[in-house]
Amino acid sequence: MPPSEGAQLSQMIHRKIEELKALCKGVDEDTASRAPAGRWSPKEILSHLCGPEGVGFMPALRTILEQDTPRLDIEAENPFFTEKRSRMTFAQLLRELEGEYDRMADFVTGLSDKQLARKAHIPLFKEAPFGEHLTLATFIGVLGEHHMGSHINHMREILQALGVAPAGKKGQAS
Repeated sequence: MPPSEGAQLSQMIHRKIEELKALCKGVDEDTASRAPAGRWSPKEILSHLCGPEGVGFMPALRTILEQDTPRLDIEAENPFFTEKRSRMTFAQLLRELEGEYDRMADFVTGLSDKQLARKAHIPLFKEAPFGEHLTLATFIGVLGEHHMGSHINHMREILQALGVAPAGKKGQAS
């Protein structure tokens, strides 16, 4: 019997976390705090992936379960790089991110197909291929696969721009 959709989403989230951790391995604090002109630093990328400080993404996911087609206003392109996060080490930010996505993976594993089919209205995604009315499963997939994946590529670009040969160059020639 194939794994449930929730289990598949959980596995995908864990794979993305491992890919990001491999990429970040060996990045020192000086590099993590620097940014090419007009770009985010590696610490800001991790902060962005953590979501709003002290909140993360879990409240939005729970809202989809608890309300009928809730409207979720997501703030795009906000690094959520607060004073507290600026004082955190790169390793601490990576642990915070891993904890957030582990909670998301644990959460989705236990959901039924009916729960995963619940919908939300996310105006930010109006022009996206999946549209602004998406299921909880699609939203979790977008956060894990698309969002995390795009910022893994973003991190790779930033590290290369900073002169660091990043580890975990999955699928890329050296």
